[in-house]
Amino acid sequence: MNSDDVYAGRVRPTSGVRSTPTIQGRVGFRHWLLLFAVTVSCVAGAAVSRTSAEADKQPARYRFAPSTVLEMAQKLAARDYAVARIPESSPLRQLSYEQYRMMRVNGEKAVWRNEQVPFRMEVLPAGFHFTLPVRVSIVESGMAREITPGPETFLVDPAIAKLLGNTPIPLSGMRLQTRLNSRSAWDEFVSFQGASYFQAVPRDASYGLSARGLALRTAHPQGEEFPEFTHFWVERPSANASGIVVHALLDSPSTTGAYRFSITPGAETIMDVDLTLFPRQPLDNVGIATLTSMFLFDESERTRIDDFRDEVHDSDGLQIVLDSGEHVYRPLRNPTQLQISAFTSQAPRAFGLVQRSRRLSDFHDLDANYEDRPSAWIEPTSEWGPGQVQLIEIPTDLETNNNIVAMWKPKEVIQPGKPWHTSYRIRWTTNPRVTPRLGRVTSTRTGPSRDGKRRLFVVEFVGAGREVEGLTLDVGSSAGKVSNATLQPNRLTKGIRASFELTPGDASLAELRLRIMRGERPTTETWLYRWTAS
Repeated sequence: MNSDDVYAGRVRPTSGVRSTPTIQGRVGFRHWLLLFAVTVSCVAGAAVSRTSAEADKQPARYRFAPSTVLEMAQKLAARDYAVARIPESSPLRQLSYEQYRMMRVNGEKAVWRNEQVPFRMEVLPAGFHFTLPVRVSIVESGMAREITPGPETFLVDPAIAKLLGNTPIPLSGMRLQTRLNSRSAWDEFVSFQGASYFQAVPRDASYGLSARGLALRTAHPQGEEFPEFTHFWVERPSANASGIVVHALLDSPSTTGAYRFSITPGAETIMDVDLTLFPRQPLDNVGIATLTSMFLFDESERTRIDDFRDEVHDSDGLQIVLDSGEHVYRPLRNPTQLQISAFTSQAPRAFGLVQRSRRLSDFHDLDANYEDRPSAWIEPTSEWGPGQVQLIEIPTDLETNNNIVAMWKPKEVIQPGKPWHTSYRIRWTTNPRVTPRLGRVTSTRTGPSRDGKRRLFVVEFVGAGREVEGLTLDVGSSAGKVSNATLQPNRLTKGIRASFELTPGDASLAELRLRIMRGERPTTETWLYRWTAS
């Protein structure tokens, strides 16, 4: 697939599970994540000035070693934060969304297009909401060389060219291509553009959710801080390379960072992420391995949404494998109030935002291809220590808003004065491959009981067999009373349906938990759900 679609087009706490209920009202900031603009924090600056992240001028070619970005980040952290942006008076800042789309990437000028290597790179233009000029360099044989955009780098519509005049067009990021889906076509598989956001796809998938290099103060009443990648270095691949390496320098008022991405595209596109932060100030609200997605609605609560489609989302659940080995699944919601949930107190074995609805008939949307959106699965590759998997669900009325955030939040405050390092792997995949293979949730539905006094929940499982003999339902709630728990074979799904009713009483919130057991052994993952009165 091609990122022109983005850049130019568009509980009951047991068995080690803890979901900390936190409901906040509408806080004093608006958490916007536009699919086509990713997320930016716009501040005025200069159109083609270098970012202060690289205040030291580099020669045309300079030595590049594994420690180069680390040394840059450490040196930068000792300075006050200051970046140069495109000034508000620049015509690049005045471009509308449609006008920005009229600056196209010139594929004929792709890096390595005429070389016998299995990857190509295209640089992306600044302008519109992309207000920070970003540097992109190529590394070859231990030497780095910066890409300087020229008149033929972008195909600019004549009307836009007239509007821009002699204004140079700096870069806002880059994207990489390979022969992902066939030997006859070059397909984009990863894109870095906007703040510290990046996206990737496996084979036969479309762009959906995004990842972030770092999250700071997400859903905090004082407002979120958006660190930004200011410079990328892309290593020239060898003729028989199966993967490609990208280095990135991150900067923000609170911290700098050195990142290394080792990316291998395929049936699963795998990213090994290695990062070192150099804080300027204590970091007490940090999101590591952050994922950002969109969830508008699914089959669980349709009464609020007037839409011809049955579902609209890039992801429909948070999946976690806890340190204890328990498998947890939490369906996503589009709440009426900002909600924050925290799971576990120790680093998980893995977690991710997943898309389980995989049929066109789940959505009935012939254009958006939601059924082809990937899941992103995070696996720690270093010691993460104590902390929480945190899920943030933000109310939205629009499918152009990314309103879901999932991340690892370390318990410790990351202090300035010394580097802080961690690493993890992201698998961009259709469905995470986890063992042991347990029955998994395919849908969650809820509605009033027949007498209207209770709330009915219906959870569908597949992969745990079709018969209910010998199975029991382990279900509970943090508030209210659970009754009428039932297991039934479902001949439509060829799986098992679990259902129960909740009498909330005076409670305005209940954390629900359910799994199917055979004796003392679970045969399904653990379903978690937060019910709220509004």
